Amino acid sequence: MNRYESAKALYQAEGIATEKALATLREIPISVHCWQGDDVIGFDGADSLSGGIQTTGNYLGRARTPDELLADIEKAFSLMPGKKRLNVHACYAFLGEDKGKVDRDAYTYKHF
Repeated sequence: MNRYESAKALYQAEGIATEKALATLREIPISVHCWQGDDVIGFDGADSLSGGIQTTGNYLGRARTPDELLADIEKAFSLMPGKKRLNVHACYAFLGEDKGKVDRDAYTYKHF
């Protein structure tokens, strides 16, 4: 018997259906904030002196471009079961040719 089967038997003795609980959990999206990939620096102020709250530090391997951040997010999501939801802040807009030409209050879905 593996650990899950052992735990399942213990929970079942208490009237808890673990398979049903896991099926329910698969339907609840896991929210992930994009700032976890680059320490709240974003792309519109990546050259500024401050990096927001700097929760993780200016670590080696931090995403520096939208492509790097997307690759990191894809990798993280591939390791997480179930549905996912991504929270994206305005400083992560993929402005491309619009950089410096569009104010944040004028961003649209195409900038993300």
